Amino acid sequence: MACSRRYDPTGVATNAPKPLAEALEAWISSKGLRKRFDLAEVVEAWPDLVGPQIAAVTKALAVDNDGTLVIRVATPAWATELGLMTPRILARVNGSKKGRVERVRWLVGPLDRP
Repeated sequence: MACSRRYDPTGVATNAPKPLAEALEAWISSKGLRKRFDLAEVVEAWPDLVGPQIAAVTKALAVDNDGTLVIRVATPAWATELGLMTPRILARVNGSKKGRVERVRWLVGPLDRP
């Protein structure tokens, strides 16, 4: 736990411990990292965002600094189909998220490759 100066009702300063989650959240916000964390959540939530059929042939890899979501796709045919669906996928990804994915980059390749 991090320490912060707190005041009790009598007006005396005390060094009371601050919960780690609270200190970490304050640090993340002060460094301007909240948006990056919000964008990173998209990678983890990808299967829920796109559904089981698309999740079976894709793997979310990362979100770049410029807001590009990088997705590996199993076949060129799926990459073409998903490219046509990109506006709908972006709407779904950005629907309830604080961060904003600007575009999707579809990479064809084996899904088990890092």
